Amino acid sequence: MNIYVSNLSFNVVDEDLKAFFEEYGEVSSARVITDKFTGRSRGFGFVEMPNDEEAKKAIGELDKGVVEGRPITVTEAKPREERSNSNDGGNRRSFAGSNRGGGGRY
Repeated sequence: MNIYVSNLSFNVVDEDLKAFFEEYGEVSSARVITDKFTGRSRGFGFVEMPNDEEAKKAIGELDKGVVEGRPITVTEAKPREERSNSNDGGNRRSFAGSNRGGGGRY
């Protein structure tokens, strides 16, 4: 089961996250998500546990727990939504007929 953990302290690293969940069973992976430019934690992560019963117990016991003074949220991860290939964020504008580029010529 894939588990989403949010509101993590920026000091928590992958090994810490794995250790939190290993108390409840086998952890196949634990990853704190970092900013691709700064490398700094984004305050959330994902844990993969192969045994669903152990994962559900971990979610039940760790959700709303406090780690390094912060109340964390632990839930089953939702499937990732597909993103469009466009980098315009859905703001598609047509410049046809505008005066951009020297009198509308391109």
